[in-house]
Amino acid sequence: MAGRLEGKVAVITGACSGIGLGTVEVFLAEGARVVAADLQDEKGAMLEQRFAGRLAYAHCDVTREADIVAALARARDAFGGLDVLFNNAGAVPLVGGVEAMTAAGWDATFALLVRAPALGIHHAAPLMRERGGGSIVNTASVAGLQAGWGPLAYSVAKAAVIHLSRCAAAELAAQNIRVNAICPGLIATSIFGNALGATREVSDQIAARVAENGAKAQPVKKAGLPEDIGRAALYLACDESAFVTGAHFVVDGGITVGPRHSWDPAAPQILAELLGAPRS
Repeated sequence: MAGRLEGKVAVITGACSGIGLGTVEVFLAEGARVVAADLQDEKGAMLEQRFAGRLAYAHCDVTREADIVAALARARDAFGGLDVLFNNAGAVPLVGGVEAMTAAGWDATFALLVRAPALGIHHAAPLMRERGGGSIVNTASVAGLQAGWGPLAYSVAKAAVIHLSRCAAAELAAQNIRVNAICPGLIATSIFGNALGATREVSDQIAARVAENGAKAQPVKKAGLPEDIGRAALYLACDESAFVTGAHFVVDGGITVGPRHSWDPAAPQILAELLGAPRS
């Protein structure tokens, strides 16, 4: 039985770890050929060996336009074209709120999280047009939907990614190119440690703790894992979502459905207490 991405060529940024790596594995299992774009050259070389003939690695700093262009060209040169782009690379360059922000940190955040996917869309569109269309998926965040899920600059940038996806979807629909965003919730990756300036080893340990304890933070009693986002990206990348564009998909175990007392019977029933009603 053919995979859901059989015959498709995908570029995934931030592909050597976390959500990117989880998506690489999902896409390859479904028949895609993949260009893994990342800064982690050693891990990239290992992926090329592990998936010889089906994966090519491209060194890519997504804040450099030339690197984005080269990664997309790698898809054409190695596998004949481009059908799917997953703009996933990200980090938290600036931690803190209004008083802690700096102009340099703000600019670095937007260069990485907003300008990079915008440039990816810009340079991918002509290549996809050559193939009769394609699908672009952008990693946003629940931090772009509600306050309290991330630092200020990161949250505002992720909100911009959602609107970028919507606007690009409208513009590119006539070219049969769909653009959508995914809003992950609490996913067990190294981004939390990276945001704190921790070493890679410590960041991996923090990710393991998130995987161990994440189920306690949300209605769905399982930890959010990279492959959960990878499967959402698979749906948006494949032809099953041919009628979906300009959308943002929340993949968060229900963490944003409402305040904790709306789904956790053990949480204080705040409204009832304010009204003086007895707790159930």
